[in-house]
Amino acid sequence: MEELPLAGLRVLALSQFGAGPFGTMHLADLGAEVIKIEDPTVGGDVSRFVPPYSIPGDSLFFQALNRNKKSITLNLRHDDGQALFHELVRHADAVFSNLRGDQPAKLGLTYDDLKPYNPRIVCVALTGFGLTGPHAHEPGYDYLMQGYAGWMSLTGEPDAPPARAGLPVVDWSGGLLAMLGLMVGMWRARATGQGCDVDISMLDMAIAMLNYVGMFHLNGGFEPTREPRSAHPTLVPCEVFPTQDGYMLVMCLKDKFWDALCAAIERPDLHDDPRFRTFADRLAHRRDVEAALDEVFHEHPTAVWLERLRGRVPCGPVYDVPQAVRQEQVAARDLLIRFPHPHWQEIQAFASAIRIPQAPPRAHSPGPALGQHTEGVLREL
Repeated sequence: MEELPLAGLRVLALSQFGAGPFGTMHLADLGAEVIKIEDPTVGGDVSRFVPPYSIPGDSLFFQALNRNKKSITLNLRHDDGQALFHELVRHADAVFSNLRGDQPAKLGLTYDDLKPYNPRIVCVALTGFGLTGPHAHEPGYDYLMQGYAGWMSLTGEPDAPPARAGLPVVDWSGGLLAMLGLMVGMWRARATGQGCDVDISMLDMAIAMLNYVGMFHLNGGFEPTREPRSAHPTLVPCEVFPTQDGYMLVMCLKDKFWDALCAAIERPDLHDDPRFRTFADRLAHRRDVEAALDEVFHEHPTAVWLERLRGRVPCGPVYDVPQAVRQEQVAARDLLIRFPHPHWQEIQAFASAIRIPQAPPRAHSPGPALGQHTEGVLREL
């Protein structure tokens, strides 16, 4: 039977809460053997206790991030725990941790610490601030990173306080970047026979994701501000518009889309208006563009406008979560998966967004009980 793409890859994961488990879950979904090492002195991964859907030692938050993994308990602050960990390293391909930046060195998780046991080992450290710098010893969480990286200053309405994104996007992006870093390290190890450290900082990533907005500032002195209705800072129209019964997004990222929009809403006068002819013209007269389109879009429900605009102008609805998970595209892509669980009977979750059509289907298992695989893993390895 054909194997999953990452079958044969063994990862020792010292990660908890969000970012690290999210990244290692994607590795497990693709067939890697992810052995989650949990500290028995604190009850394991703290996400086991996150409300509101929790039972002693498990929660839906934990299940959302830890399917298809194994769990063993080791106390790395004890000599016996370190000795067992070193034996596991001999048989592993990578060590993946998401701890404070000072912890990998303290717990002996760096390449220099582990190469005597396995010179090919790849040591991924996903931290808030990185392994160096004045904040390396501080804990780093998604909300903090959104503040440090300037994201919150860009989010929300102009007259409201800065706002975080509605989801922990720094955590999720950090987990995926660390997953990529691990694969790059593995490629290098297989080419050279030598492992390495992979230093992934969530702040580094969040700052880099400022991308063109940050470059506008660095090279042109641009100071971005929050625009009403989640508008793009420089492209107009590109924002949320109210309709007769809700909201929709309209995005004219090219001049041709502005032309198509004016035709679709039957307003040639807007197309011919000299204030609105180019990107620069529309930016200079942003409020006039918005006022004109508001008047038009209030005339019909969202569904009518989407039917009229789709295929001509980039547009879409503003769904709430129940609508989003039940839309036809989600069903068509088989994004919802199910797996059994001893307490919740059956859990619904979301499939990995990494699709390899030629790979065999994945049979999913729930996130493991604390230490569920300790005896089996240690006996085998």
